[in-house]
Amino acid sequence: MKFLKLIRYKNLLMLAFMQILFRYAFLKQQNIPLALADWQYALLVLSTVLLAAAGYVINNIYDVATDSINKPNDVVVGKGISETAAYNIYIGLNISGVALGFLLSNIIMRPMFASLFILIASLLYFYATTLKQIMILGNFVVAALLSVSVIIIGVFDLFPATNSENQAQMASFFSILTDYALFAFMINFIREIIKDIEDVNGDYNQGMNTLPIAIGISRAAKIAVAFAVVSFILCLLYVNKYFFDNNLFIATFYAFAFVLAPLLYFIVKIVGAKGQKDYHHLSMVLKLILFFGILSILVITINIKYNA
Repeated sequence: MKFLKLIRYKNLLMLAFMQILFRYAFLKQQNIPLALADWQYALLVLSTVLLAAAGYVINNIYDVATDSINKPNDVVVGKGISETAAYNIYIGLNISGVALGFLLSNIIMRPMFASLFILIASLLYFYATTLKQIMILGNFVVAALLSVSVIIIGVFDLFPATNSENQAQMASFFSILTDYALFAFMINFIREIIKDIEDVNGDYNQGMNTLPIAIGISRAAKIAVAFAVVSFILCLLYVNKYFFDNNLFIATFYAFAFVLAPLLYFIVKIVGAKGQKDYHHLSMVLKLILFFGILSILVITINIKYNA
């Protein structure tokens, strides 16, 4: 149980679910060639999950002091799992994740793609040790890494199967993955700001320079609102252009009910948010928005088949 807590297994399950969803609920339903066999795609998902797990472990190691203040019940390192054991788990997860990525890159005859896994592992380490303490930059990096877990599907499954005859078609599907990656980035970036506000006391005591510490909770919340409003407008325009105008009414209703309405709820509620409990609630709302936003790819696929 301590190990599962150390690697944040619920977040890992969501990551794996997201990648499986994009492949089997979307790409597999299209009349296009895919580069990876099912077992090879499983290696891609496993590699991504292992690297993400390693990121959570190193983050937990370096966050012991702040978590002891912000989330004392969530502290694992030093309570059941020693710091040495945690480091060994971190190294093992990283080596396994990078090795699988290297193997997969060579299977599809794109050995240079292995550098992407090394880059992900490196950024997760530098985020936990250095970047997290730098205002905005840490938020940007961790949000970008989530979006990479969507882009990597296109890099490994679409790009190697692209040729001169299907280039335009494959580009359109890659573009859809990119749209979802951007959505994941925006929502997760806002959530990282909210989490910084939620953890402001512990971060301040550790001398960190997060956004709410640098400019104050109220101003940081206003920046989160600004990004949320921009995200809401962009999502609204996207739904109108790609869902409503193409008569995908089920997908349109779904987007309004499970993405746009909760996002509007977030914008309204954050204005009156005061304590840690309020910001924790808002963080969970954003997590649900992200989940239902990703799940919309299944709804779109079903809606297209229903219309056909």
